Amino acid sequence: MASAELADAHLAFDGESSTAGPAPSPDAAAYPAKRPTQRVCLNCQAQLVGDFCHVCGQHAHVHRTLAAFGHDLLHGVLHLEGKVWRTLPKLLFRPGELTRRYIAGERARFVSPLALFLFSVFLMFALMNFVGAAPTALGGPVHEDVRAGLQDELSGIETRVSQLRRERDQAAAQGLSTARLDEEIRDAETGIAVIRRLMGEEAGAAEGEVLVQPGGITAEKPPSAPGADVTRRVTLEGTYATVLGFQAGSALDVAYRAARDNPKLLLYKLQTNAYKFSWMLILISVPFVALLFLWRWRPLYDHTVFVTYSITAVSILIIMAWLLMLAGVSSGVLIAAGALFVPWHMYRQLRGGYQLRRFSALWRTALLIVFASCALALFALGLLMLGVMG
Repeated sequence: MASAELADAHLAFDGESSTAGPAPSPDAAAYPAKRPTQRVCLNCQAQLVGDFCHVCGQHAHVHRTLAAFGHDLLHGVLHLEGKVWRTLPKLLFRPGELTRRYIAGERARFVSPLALFLFSVFLMFALMNFVGAAPTALGGPVHEDVRAGLQDELSGIETRVSQLRRERDQAAAQGLSTARLDEEIRDAETGIAVIRRLMGEEAGAAEGEVLVQPGGITAEKPPSAPGADVTRRVTLEGTYATVLGFQAGSALDVAYRAARDNPKLLLYKLQTNAYKFSWMLILISVPFVALLFLWRWRPLYDHTVFVTYSITAVSILIIMAWLLMLAGVSSGVLIAAGALFVPWHMYRQLRGGYQLRRFSALWRTALLIVFASCALALFALGLLMLGVMG
């Protein structure tokens, strides 16, 4: 019976009856010459009662044009349909309403929070890689503003070192102990070396300067200082292991050395892990949001939708800020606008999404800002550990 119905459907595609000629080939239904009028779904052979199959959801009309293929491409990659234009404005300006309506069951009208989150994260990291926005402190190119700030810091430390050396010369001439001054000079010279490494200045050091080498830092005392014939080697491993409490050969010590010796590899790992594990930020944030409603229980699903839409909005804000910076807008203006928009967005989403009173939404917003900072710090720490230990 099913085969007879399928044969009738094949004939219907060609606009012919069963008496008009020989039966078409089995492939004829898969390659209709014009808009089909079949009464059977080509995917599951269910009887059609409208434009879509009520069993599998496939459209009754199967297209075979390049324009339709381009539409499928845009729809699959960007989800460009009515949903996105209904979702984005509400996500940015009426997030509470969007969150509440999606949780209440209006799923077909809006893009799901996870789909929008994944796309916004993909677009954000793609844009970052395209414009070369790598953190400069890990070996990338140093922006001029950052370089100017580092240069000012370097000049101040060098001035301090010169003053400490004069004080040490005077103390030595008077026969006083110079241990404290020696220690301060060592710390200052280590700071100079680190700043120069950040600025990419690792080539030869002049007399009295600090030379950064792959194995550590070599600092030469000036000829005028007592004991100038003694070369003192201060290594980054020893300095930071003491300050941070690392034990030589420990996992943290090995991780630190790996990050120091190959900062660009660490940067690559951080960027890759940030993209691959961005969903972890949702899992980290949900418990913090749940803490805001300890005595007003809500399903964790509600908090997950809230968090996902909230992070997505921030991601879109970062994308917009990046594009505006490329267009020449001052970064200070954008930072100030973001500092105002994010708390306002949190307040609007809390009040509308959870149907809160004004005061209840305000104090929860203040706590949510703190919680969001904690979640972001935990996420960044996790990325750093994955980068240096992986």
